[in-house]
Amino acid sequence: MEREFSIGQLGARTGCKIQTIRYYEQIGLMPEPVRTEGNQRRYGQQHMARLAFIRHSRELGFPLDAIRELLSLADVPDRSCAAADAIAKRQLEQVERRIKQLTALRAEFKRMIAECQGGKICECRVIEVLADSSHAHCLSDRHIAAEDRSPAPV
Repeated sequence: MEREFSIGQLGARTGCKIQTIRYYEQIGLMPEPVRTEGNQRRYGQQHMARLAFIRHSRELGFPLDAIRELLSLADVPDRSCAAADAIAKRQLEQVERRIKQLTALRAEFKRMIAECQGGKICECRVIEVLADSSHAHCLSDRHIAAEDRSPAPV
C-alpha cells in the first residue's frame, strides 16, 4: 500500500506552499489527488515526484508552459528527447539574454556609483542618472529597447 500524504505534509516535504500546490492542480500541472470521505486531498509518491519536477523546473527558470510541455514528454518515456532538448535550448537562450541584461545593469550601477562624489544630493550622479528620462546617461540596452517599443508621439 502506497503511503498517502495530506496537502500540508506534501507541502512540508517538498518545501512548496499549500496555495502553490492547489494552483498547480487548478492549472493542470498536478494531477487531481484522491479524496477521503471527508473530502480531504490525499497525495501519493507520484504527486511528490511530479511536484519535485515542477519545483526544480521553476528553480531553473522554466515558465509554466514549458513545464507543462516537459511533463507531457516525461509522461511518455519511450518518446524521443528532441523536444525536451529544444525546450531546454530555448530556456538557455533566455538565461543568456538575462545574463547579458544583468551584466549591463551591473556596469550601469558601477558607473553611477563611481561617478557619484558623495557630496550633496543636488550633485549626486545616482539621482541625476535616475532622473534623466531621456536615458542619455544610461549604458543599458534595455532603455534603448524600451524606447523602441514606446508609441510614437502623435
